[in-house]
Amino acid sequence: MVNEKRLEGISDIRDESDRDGMRIVIELKRDAYPRVVLNNLYKQTPLQMNFGANMLALVRNEPQLLTLKHFLEVFLDFRIETITRRTQYELRKAEERDHLLQGLLIALNNLDAIIELIRNAADAPTAKVELMDAYGLSEAQADAILQMQLRRLTALEAEKIVAEHEELQVRIADLQDILANRSRILEIIETEVAQLKATHATPRRTVIQQVEGEIGDIDLIANERAVILLTEQGYIKRMPVNDFAAQARATRGKAAARIKEDDGVEHFLTCCDHDSILFFSDRGVTYCLKAYQIPAASRTARGLPIVQMLPIPRDEKITSIVPVSEFTEDDYLVMLTRKGYIKKTALAAFSNIRANGLIAISLEEGDQLRWVRRAKEEDAIIIGSRQGMAIHFKTDHEQLRPLGRATRGVKAMKLRSKDELISMDILPGQVVASLAPVADSESDSEALASLEASPLATEVASTLASLESSPLITDGPSPELQEDTEDLSTEELVETAGQGPWVLVVTMGGYGKRVPVKQFRLQNRAGMGILATKFRMPKDQLAALRVVNEGDELMMVTSRGIIIRQAINAISPQSRMATGVRVQRLDEDDAIAAVALVPLSGQEEETEVLEEVLEETEKD
Repeated sequence: MVNEKRLEGISDIRDESDRDGMRIVIELKRDAYPRVVLNNLYKQTPLQMNFGANMLALVRNEPQLLTLKHFLEVFLDFRIETITRRTQYELRKAEERDHLLQGLLIALNNLDAIIELIRNAADAPTAKVELMDAYGLSEAQADAILQMQLRRLTALEAEKIVAEHEELQVRIADLQDILANRSRILEIIETEVAQLKATHATPRRTVIQQVEGEIGDIDLIANERAVILLTEQGYIKRMPVNDFAAQARATRGKAAARIKEDDGVEHFLTCCDHDSILFFSDRGVTYCLKAYQIPAASRTARGLPIVQMLPIPRDEKITSIVPVSEFTEDDYLVMLTRKGYIKKTALAAFSNIRANGLIAISLEEGDQLRWVRRAKEEDAIIIGSRQGMAIHFKTDHEQLRPLGRATRGVKAMKLRSKDELISMDILPGQVVASLAPVADSESDSEALASLEASPLATEVASTLASLESSPLITDGPSPELQEDTEDLSTEELVETAGQGPWVLVVTMGGYGKRVPVKQFRLQNRAGMGILATKFRMPKDQLAALRVVNEGDELMMVTSRGIIIRQAINAISPQSRMATGVRVQRLDEDDAIAAVALVPLSGQEEETEVLEEVLEETEKD
């Protein structure tokens, strides 16, 4: 099997069996996953075998297919019936014997008269009739007296008859008690089973283990990190994250797909191969696939049409994709539509999705479902618009109460003319708890005026003005010099939020920055929000707005399918009023299409949890 490539990940097999027992040693390759190799051995070799038990039985002369519990119940009922019928038989025999003994005792008590009666009788039938008439005996008792041997007339034999009669009286009372009490019958069953075990028990030769079930496809696939990419024309594919090494800021990146001229990247996310991927369409319908069911492809491959994997009508389009590792009770899905309606629904409501999809939200005519994110009750939501505005409000039941699947939701944000929503992300609850809410009566224009009048903005403006008037610059500052200037000013003037989190702001023109979360005040739902960024180029627009932390990595994809992976730390922290630094160099006809965060590997997750525990211990 190893030579035929049916079993992968094995480098050597040794037979170390001896007289003490069988032992086989399997050495794995350096990059192999032991659990996956073991599951493949279980499935493709006789190392572990399953066998079927025929649970078909005749129950009351009718063939029935029984479960193990029903099988035991039927057997128990059979044993109860058997012991009951056996006890009834023994009781009947004991009563018949005691009846005869009672007749013999009557004969012994009237021995001389009965002998005289028998001697004077003409024959045996006459003697039997006379005995029955004279002493009230039954026919069986009269026959027993006539058949009694003379030796039984001795005193010793008489005592034996009396003793046997007394024993039978006790036996009859015990048998009647067994029939009257079910608990006595169950005790007899238990005793007899114990006797059978003591007589016929042999050591078990097999081992019964508690297992979750048969080995499925998910047990044979390593849970590796992956990138899922979906184009505008509906081509989907999965690629390992390791295909994209982290690169420096402001580089071009790598091609992630062979995109046609009239096609572009629509959705881009990172997950693990065992995750459930929820696909949400513009009609408010959700579909589900396992990540490993999406065909893996190379960076240059186009992918597979998603209509071959999901029952999506021609006029339906996937607008949001959410990876889910576990459907927990305290998680919610927050949904946002194109017209700005938002709602929160329990994640557990999507644990069982039919093959033809499940309704996730009710939409009014002309509206579309655009974004879906996971959140908890104590988290907060940050929503960004194309013109650089952002609103930040909590996801608690006061601002956003839980709704069922077939509901529309409430208004999320008030938009200016020609503006549209472009992004939504979730801020963890522990960070939200440290933010002080600000009265929503403060208008955005007042906030902008206060920022423009602040010493920070004045100093930045004067610095840029002095650079533009420098003799070294003739036709205005070059992008490189302007970029470096922005870095210097922000490093000197912007106070960052320690170790994060930050709000990552990325524009379609390839510029980005990290803004401390504290600069986005908490507001009430349905407001206009505050300014999230200024644009360096006149026609630039906001492409993504995501919440990031220290040590995170992001992956950006352009409309032409170019992907770049870089560390969050490479993007400098700046204020909301800054324009950012260049995060990716683009061709003239290219633009940033989507931004996704790279999930942590299992080892990185353990390290992160360990660091959090150590930090809490130091605080205590």
